[in-house]
Amino acid sequence: MKKSTKALLYNFLGFAPIFMLTYFLVQHYTNLTGFWVPATSFMVTLLLSPKFQAGKVYGEEKLFMRWLFIKGVKEIK
Repeated sequence: MKKSTKALLYNFLGFAPIFMLTYFLVQHYTNLTGFWVPATSFMVTLLLSPKFQAGKVYGEEKLFMRWLFIKGVKEIK
């Protein structure tokens, strides 16, 4: 599997559970209704979810991760 495909899959797997959790929390513990519940959940999830990206370094494709709770960019093997 290509590293760019893995990055896309990891982004989804990192985003989806956090989005579902924040959607539930916003829906039950705030007074927001309608469009504002998923919009707020989306914005919070954008900040909290890890970001994965594939890139070429010295001609070799590598996978990198950046997250709010980890300092710097980490290489995924």
